[in-house]
Amino acid sequence: MTAFIASVFGVCEILILIILGYWLSAKGWFNDHSGTLIAKIVTQIALPAYMVVTITQKFTAKELMQLLPDLRFPVLSMAILFGISFGVCAALAVPKGRRGLFKSMFFNSNTVFIGLPVNLALFGAKSLPYVLVYYMANTTIFWTIGVYLIQGDGPKPAHFDFKQALGKIFSPPLLGFMVGVVLVLLHIQLPNFLMADLNYIGGLTIPGSMFFIGIAMYQAGLSHLKLNKETWAILLGRFVLAPLVMVALVYFADVPLLMKQVFILQSAMPVMTNAPVVAKLYGADADTAAITVTETTLAAMVMIPVVMTMLQFIH
Repeated sequence: MTAFIASVFGVCEILILIILGYWLSAKGWFNDHSGTLIAKIVTQIALPAYMVVTITQKFTAKELMQLLPDLRFPVLSMAILFGISFGVCAALAVPKGRRGLFKSMFFNSNTVFIGLPVNLALFGAKSLPYVLVYYMANTTIFWTIGVYLIQGDGPKPAHFDFKQALGKIFSPPLLGFMVGVVLVLLHIQLPNFLMADLNYIGGLTIPGSMFFIGIAMYQAGLSHLKLNKETWAILLGRFVLAPLVMVALVYFADVPLLMKQVFILQSAMPVMTNAPVVAKLYGADADTAAITVTETTLAAMVMIPVVMTMLQFIH
């Protein structure tokens, strides 16, 4: 019960910021351009700065060197969910123009805009490297397999753009993480004034992420939310199957308990906010993607305390 109450308070921390972002959008303070701008500030400036500060101040070289083998857990988890998505898609007879989008939303999760703030609220800064390991796997798979699947829903044949995928994978947050790792491994200390600036900039990460989610929800329109068989299946995949698969993978593994908890929680995150953007870019069903992002984000606010309670049985 203590874990459940603590997780409810953790969800309330971020939910208040989401509601504020939604309310300011309704008041006309934020518009489409605002959401795009905030997303860029968070992902390209604030989050990389946050990575450098946290990695250099909280972790040793030994701790960081032990992280890479842990990539196998999120990769294997998403591979299993990817396989399951084909069976679910066929069983539900998902229309041809939405099959790729359905599969992508089924096995990829929102590891940054929701996953990062939730983990920091519930586990603190020590969870960051594990969040980043999951992020590395998730973003690589989304910008390769996920994007390819969504492309197939559009009017043009799907093709794999290696250069574009590589640019998305080696994104500013990952580069910030890599810079932090290099600084730790080489025992380099940045000047105090520079660390102070990075700390101030990094502080924009969580409120900026939550404002972005609130803006995105307002733009999607809560009146458009609808629960059909496809939505229920994605909710099942995101909040039931994904954490259960991860539990099966890490339960008996000889790895830190915090890593197990972060990976399970990260697996139970909403649909990626990039899905509607990619769908719109390739002529797929962007409206369905945007509504599903909103629906799964709202559902996550309820499911996160449930998953946190389940984590008490992990050892």
